[in-house]
This record gives sequence, structure tokens and C-alpha cells, in this order.
Amino acid sequence: MSELFDWLVDGCPDAHSAPAIVEQLGVRLRAEGVSVDRIGVFVLTLHPDIAGRGFTWTPGREVAVGEMTFDMMHSPLFQQSPPGTVIREQRELRRRIADEDARDFPVLHELGAAGYTDYLILPLRFTTGDAHAIAFSTKRASGFSDDDVGMLRRIVRPLARVTEIYALRRTSANLLSTYVGRNAGDRVLAGKIRRGDIEVIPAIIWFSDLRGFTQLSQRVSAREVIDAINQAFDAQVAAVHGAGGEVLKFIGDGMLAIFPVDGDLGERARGVLAAGQAAQRTFAAARPDLAFGLALHVGDVAYGNIGGMGRLDFTAIGPAVNLAARLESLTGKVGRPLVVSRDIAAHLGDRVEPIGAHELKGIAGAVDVYAPRA
Repeated sequence: MSELFDWLVDGCPDAHSAPAIVEQLGVRLRAEGVSVDRIGVFVLTLHPDIAGRGFTWTPGREVAVGEMTFDMMHSPLFQQSPPGTVIREQRELRRRIADEDARDFPVLHELGAAGYTDYLILPLRFTTGDAHAIAFSTKRASGFSDDDVGMLRRIVRPLARVTEIYALRRTSANLLSTYVGRNAGDRVLAGKIRRGDIEVIPAIIWFSDLRGFTQLSQRVSAREVIDAINQAFDAQVAAVHGAGGEVLKFIGDGMLAIFPVDGDLGERARGVLAAGQAAQRTFAAARPDLAFGLALHVGDVAYGNIGGMGRLDFTAIGPAVNLAARLESLTGKVGRPLVVSRDIAAHLGDRVEPIGAHELKGIAGAVDVYAPRA
């Protein structure tokens, strides 16, 4: 017992991920003589789309990882399940499922049919007061012994501390990814947090803006305006991420994203153009009454932290970003929903056609502009 307890207190030094900890816990419990044949860990999380994660271990198999949506978490199926009950009531629950009369939850019927005889689920209490849950099952005919149950209860305290540490790390990564972008979040967690921490990188710049936003906001409710903006962003974010880009900023009803270029610019440009067209088709199907303008340009951007003392923003700035923003303002004037700069067009061949040279505010000289062929 002391060896397993010490391993947990020391932070599970030879396991560097949540699945690895769950696997090692099962292996070490069996080595200590505990007849555990299945472990299920249920941890709620702070994420805009994912309510929680589950980890399931059985001997000799890779730990299965699942995600729970908010709809699933609030469903009667989960709320009336053993994990839902333990998380809500913060109390342990045990069922000797070899006895069919003890199977008062659907999952216990499934476990009983699979040969499990005993089930113990315990709350994992965090220092915040929140509770999560860990379930142990055995196939031993006599079920868990009193010593088994005593050991499982004792290890839950240090296990809760380790679980909380990993949950906090994931929450930090989730929030940074949600609010500053995936790659930017990784950089911040890696220590790029000082004001002025920037690097200059070549990138394709995506700058968009919702057409008709002012008129829309004057004729519908604020809720409907927000829903329309979110639909536009849903279409774009999925397309940007699918093409390997990074969404950096939402500017009212506009969006800034970049696609770092570290290989064939032509291939990258074609992929970004296709992503932009796909996003516009997706949004048009959802909202035929609206559209967003999109401009693509390529150039060097300063990528990193800017802002005031104590309040920073991780973004991309530079003349190339400014030009992309000015190009986007042309989409309404020229009647083309997507425009590209000459620097991008040079790598797109006959996919685009010239639509003239245009004066852009703040940009010296007329700028050659292109659009996908009609």
C-alpha cells in the first residue's frame, strides 16, 4: 500500500498523461493484490463545447478516452447514472452486481452481463469543493474484499490531488486555445508571455467581415445578430482549422486568421483559397440572406504579444495584415465576395482572374486585385 500511496503523492512521476496515470493505477493496484478489472474516471472540465472527459481502463487494453457534451451531461441518462449521482451528491456508491436485484442503474446491467460482480464508485473531491468520480469493478466471484475497499478509499485522496493538477493543466490549455488560438495558446503555455515577445513569420492572411451587418443589427434583436455572427464564424473557423490555419482574433463581425508558410507556397495558397470558398458556401447554405467578404494576402507578420502592462493580446500585426484588411473592404464595392492580392494570385494560376487596380486607404499606389473565376 505504501508504495502505491507514495507514487500518487509524488505525482505519478513515470506517467505523463491522464491516460497513462489511469493505466498505471490499474496495473499497480493489481500488483498490490487488489482484484480490480476495470477503472472508469469521470472528470468535468471547463470548455465551451466539452462538459467532461471519461477514461476507461481494463487489463491489457489501451485506455479508452471519451468526451461528454453538455447535452449528454444534462441528460437524464447521465444525471441518473452512478457517475452523475456521485458527482452531484458527493458520496460513494457500491453495488454487488452479482446480485441482479442490486442493478438499479442501466450500466450495472451491462457490467453484470460482461461478468463483473462488484462495483464501487467514489467521489474525487477537488480543493475547489467540486467532485468528480472514479469507479472500480471486479470480476472476482466474491467481489471486492474489505481490504480492497479500504485500499481504494485510501488512495482516492492523493489521486484527487493528481487528478486536479492534470485537470487544471487541461483547463488552462482549453481556455488559451479557445480565447487566443491553438498555436498561440501553446506558445503562451511554453512561456511566451512577455510583452514584445514576437517573431516574424511568413504567412497567408485571412481577413473577413460580415456584409450587411449594420442593416441587420437595425432590424433584428441583439440575440439574432449574435446568432448570425456565430454562424458566420462557425463556417470560417472550421474551414481555417481544416486547412491548418490559426484563428487569431474576432473583431466585431470580422475575423483575422493566419496560415504560416513553411513549405510550398503554391500548395498552401490553393488550400487556403479552397477553404475560403468552402466557408462561404457553408454560410450561404445556412444564411442565404447574408454573406461575408474575405480577402487573402501573403507576407511577413509579427506574431506575438502586444498590449499594455498587465493586459496583452497574442496576435499578428504588420503591413501585410493592414493590406489584407484594406483588400477586404473592396469586396462590397467590386461585387466579389472573395478577393486576393497579386502576391497570392501569382501562385493560383487560372483559379483567379484580375479585376483591376484599386486605390486602398492608407496604401500607396494602386493595388492589383484578383478574384476567383466566376
